[in-house]
Amino acid sequence: MKEFTPIKEGKVREIYDNGDSLIMVATDRISAFDVILKNKITKKGKILTQMSKFWFDLTKDIVPNHMLSTDVKDMPEYFQQEQFDGNSMMCRKLKMLPVECIVRGYITGSGWASYQKDGTVCGIKLPEGLVESDKLPEPIYTPSTKAEIGDHDINISFEESIPAIEKEFPGKGEEYAAKLRDYTIALYKKCAEYALSKGIIIADTKFEFGLDEDGNVVLGDEMLTPDSSRFWPLEGYEPGKSQPSYDKQFVRDWLKANPDSDYLLPQDVIDKTIEKYEEAYELLTGEKI
Repeated sequence: MKEFTPIKEGKVREIYDNGDSLIMVATDRISAFDVILKNKITKKGKILTQMSKFWFDLTKDIVPNHMLSTDVKDMPEYFQQEQFDGNSMMCRKLKMLPVECIVRGYITGSGWASYQKDGTVCGIKLPEGLVESDKLPEPIYTPSTKAEIGDHDINISFEESIPAIEKEFPGKGEEYAAKLRDYTIALYKKCAEYALSKGIIIADTKFEFGLDEDGNVVLGDEMLTPDSSRFWPLEGYEPGKSQPSYDKQFVRDWLKANPDSDYLLPQDVIDKTIEKYEEAYELLTGEKI
């Protein structure tokens, strides 16, 4: 059996080269504040992969995506081991664009902090009188640059995203920047509306895009998982305060309250996090993981 080693390891994902495709494995690692925690969150990798698959299938009418298969039988023998079953996705190879595409439908997190200072989020002027967790009149696109592990992404404006792309793709900066913005907003609107019908508010999320061999913009990476998005329960939603969530916020809040934790979570926080991820998956897909 041919052994594979990752060609790239992210905070949560491992990427393997499979010749004309890539195999992306979501591990059970969890990161917060750009640090990989010492604990594993059981079944998390499976939930991330299967949730991305669900959204990729739902949105392929808006923009093509990189998913080829999540069935390990379609992958080399090495990936037919138990540790890869359910948490692996075979993907098309893309040349990734150097921008993280963030869309915000509600005001929270760093956006809320910025708005309190000067009424803007990433340079976008917002109406006066908004309170924390308010729904925005329209979703806003607030891209950022991609950082290496350990560094923080930097928020940029749509206008600043043009030269960032132009630098790597001369003559294409404006065209690609506009496509990323338009696809990001369209994906968010469709998925946020769907999630709302299942009792979940998608407050914000991020997408990543790349180019296929013909230069078409294709959705890559993960999609609308609790790692890349803020999910809130619709039941009990009340603007004017922070909301309970189905994502890593639970972990972040605990770490903030316990600065000496050395990034080691107690078992009850792990259990609660697994429970949140599972609940979000079941509500959105109607299936058990």
